[in-house]
Amino acid sequence: MNVLILGSGGREHALAWKIAQSPMCDRLWIAPGNAGTAQVGTNLAIKVGDFQAIKQAVLDHAIDFVVVGPEDPLVNGIYDFFRSDPQLARVAVFGPSRQGAILEGSKEYAKEFMMRHGIPTAAYRSFTRKNLDQADAFIDSLTPPYVLKADGLAAGKGVLILPDARQAKDELREMILGGKFGAASAKVVIEEFLSGIELSVFAITDGHDYKLLPSAKDYKRIGEGDTGLNTGGMGAVSPVPFAQGEFMKKIEDRIVRPTIRGLEKDGIVYTGFVFFGLINVGGEPKVIEYNVRMGDPETEAVIPRVKSDLLEALYAASQGRLGQVNFEIDSRAAVTVVMVSGGYPQAYEKGKPIAGLDAVQGSVVFHAGTKLSPQGEVLTDGGRVLAVTSYADDFRDALVQSYANVDRIHFEGAYCRRDIGKDLEKML
Repeated sequence: MNVLILGSGGREHALAWKIAQSPMCDRLWIAPGNAGTAQVGTNLAIKVGDFQAIKQAVLDHAIDFVVVGPEDPLVNGIYDFFRSDPQLARVAVFGPSRQGAILEGSKEYAKEFMMRHGIPTAAYRSFTRKNLDQADAFIDSLTPPYVLKADGLAAGKGVLILPDARQAKDELREMILGGKFGAASAKVVIEEFLSGIELSVFAITDGHDYKLLPSAKDYKRIGEGDTGLNTGGMGAVSPVPFAQGEFMKKIEDRIVRPTIRGLEKDGIVYTGFVFFGLINVGGEPKVIEYNVRMGDPETEAVIPRVKSDLLEALYAASQGRLGQVNFEIDSRAAVTVVMVSGGYPQAYEKGKPIAGLDAVQGSVVFHAGTKLSPQGEVLTDGGRVLAVTSYADDFRDALVQSYANVDRIHFEGAYCRRDIGKDLEKML
């Protein structure tokens, strides 16, 4: 079949890398893609939000199956767009409906969903300018620190964790009245702070059956020791050492299965990935958030561990027959270390030549923010530039391999965290 992947980051390169290996894949396109996806398929200069251009590309290239990478087109209803267009009726889409995507598109909706279906999460309340006067009292009722979340999509930047009540009240007003995160923070969810270790769990679902993907832990802060500004992710480890046995059974019984059953009970059309952002609170898992797509950079550590044909599983899900597919995971650990541009996550320069990619040994390099020059040279084109992924029986050995290859790659201002996975070593 002919496949189109929407997106341009490391997540999409990892998906393209895996899907290109499938005997079911005849031709592969990525829109808009990057310098890495160009190695496994054909890039199309189309923005993920341009549904009409996507439609034309699907018709021009006889695309049979569309895999949606990022959240924006899902929240904006690309699944519904395909299903409502007679010319696109034959094309399968892997990604939830607009209604399903609200699980990520609205923090309040996600909280209401969890409460309705008995899924463990933090206590919360939602506020807008209409009931802002009640927010101060709610903040005073909580124990610090205070968690404020923009209700809508804010490119991963809409969550604030604040140490004192006065600062929380000031920031709340800046979010709602000052538009700190634009329209996304016109409504703000305030919730209790949960203390514990975070992790991510992923599932593929057709809305009835599901297949669990490996667990992962990512590292958001720019600085070592989890210091400095939040980023899109500086690295990831899979599996998480404590996410096994009884703890994983709790996750599946209390969170994963009730979520899929809740979607089904609510009549929500959902074919796609479900990302469970979790926290381990004294051995008890709770949900921090849902995403309706794979995380990045967790994808670059999780997808390489899938031994089965990923395209077969995704397509079977789109046809409502995921339960018929065998799904096998590699027992080895995989880790990814992200190389970023100097200055990221604040101002940074693009267009820096990247050297040393051909010297990498024993790792897979997934491109995130890269592009090809007219002469075919790989250049930086984003804050997060590359993700260097390695396998080993022990994740610590995989990290040694990834760091060895990070040192072989060079571009001006390149930076990476050197402490990925250090916190997990204490658990072994």
